[in-house]
Amino acid sequence: MRIQFKGAAQTVTGSKHILTTRNGKSVLLDCGLFQGREALNTHHNKDLGFNPEDIDYCILSHAHIDHSGAIPYLVKRGFKGNVYCTEATRDLCEIMLVDSAHIQESDAEYRNKRRRADKEAIVPLYTIEDARKAIDRFKTVSYSEWIKIDDEIELCFTVIGHILGAGAINLKIKEDGQTHKICYTGDIGRQKHRIIKNPLPFPQADYIIAESTYGNRLHENLENSEEKLLDVVLETCVEKKGKLIIPAFSLGRTQELVYALDQLESSGKLPAINVYVDSPLSTNATQILRNHPECYNEDVIKYMQKDDDPFGFNRLHYIKKLEQSKLLNTIPDPCIIISASGMMEAGRILHHLKNNIQNKKNTVLIVGYCEPSTLGGRLLKGDKNIRIFGEEISVKADIRVIDEYSAHGDYDEMIAYLSCQDPKKVKEMFLVHGSYEVQQEYREKLLDIGYKNIRIPSKNSEYLI
Repeated sequence: MRIQFKGAAQTVTGSKHILTTRNGKSVLLDCGLFQGREALNTHHNKDLGFNPEDIDYCILSHAHIDHSGAIPYLVKRGFKGNVYCTEATRDLCEIMLVDSAHIQESDAEYRNKRRRADKEAIVPLYTIEDARKAIDRFKTVSYSEWIKIDDEIELCFTVIGHILGAGAINLKIKEDGQTHKICYTGDIGRQKHRIIKNPLPFPQADYIIAESTYGNRLHENLENSEEKLLDVVLETCVEKKGKLIIPAFSLGRTQELVYALDQLESSGKLPAINVYVDSPLSTNATQILRNHPECYNEDVIKYMQKDDDPFGFNRLHYIKKLEQSKLLNTIPDPCIIISASGMMEAGRILHHLKNNIQNKKNTVLIVGYCEPSTLGGRLLKGDKNIRIFGEEISVKADIRVIDEYSAHGDYDEMIAYLSCQDPKKVKEMFLVHGSYEVQQEYREKLLDIGYKNIRIPSKNSEYLI
């Protein structure tokens, strides 16, 4: 069998890994978009690195765009197979892939208006229609249920945490009378998630493809995150009487923030200020989360005995219409605005930053990973001058960080997740979804606990197993 790494190899976006058997069956694990400043050039995502017509099956670990976002392009380019995922992942992809297509269509239209007439028109990677056609190929699988894809391949998803619907991909592949047991972790969640169920053990594997995003760092304890959030709210909205702007991923991070604010409001700690979730995608994703209570952990189920809607309270407003979004910039009163995108590269958050980041009364609170080349990455680095919509803007608002809300486990949590495995039975491990320097450090930690043959594949590298 051959393993090829076409994305998220020594980087953290664009997950695409291909297993090809000796009989010629090809299984694509995830099909995500590259993100960040470099990937703004559409050509970066146009070359999949393989022929979609050669892929028999696609198996999707979760709905984040860096793992799912290229599936419509895969279908558009000739992929004829099924996409296997959990039910919640399918529901989320139905809104997220259409949203991704809408952004690409809008961006192409905007850029074409500014191009010279003699220049070739920019074409979006895929359209809303392409995204909807791709969703028709999705087949859902329940957690912990082994299904036969064909006579050679069996699949089982196990709970990985991270986000709603995420699952580690476990495969049994028969080849020349031998069965290979393979696990692709996708993104590994925190050991104690705020809303959804915590990661569960997975079957013993011969080969593991493991993420490594935070392979060299530890997160702060989640138990302190609400108090830290409250401190920032009080400092900004009560003491400075300013606005708290929180860029947040529409899926996962936004719902965790809303849940934390709901708990603070229920306990009487949240000041009497309005909270706005300004993102149609975030609003739709929150409704999908409401539709899947079977994924909630015991703490949320217990909390719902006294509050039947953990994602809604009187001063919380979900904003969908553009006109309502624009009105937020005219509100003089202190408030909290949660808006996408989390890395601050697109979406309504850019308008809120442009209108508020030059006011020292305000605070921008960063609660998630930002690829270094993105606007969020530059604010994390401490840049005092940034460009938004081509305009040079000085940063006068406070920039604060709370990284406890990360959906990725740190190295202790990833190692705890792997503790269900006997390292002596793992023939090879491949580290993906991380920067090379971080992966080198994480590799040493894994070697110390008994794993051997740990590879750090580069893009387009391949290995025989």
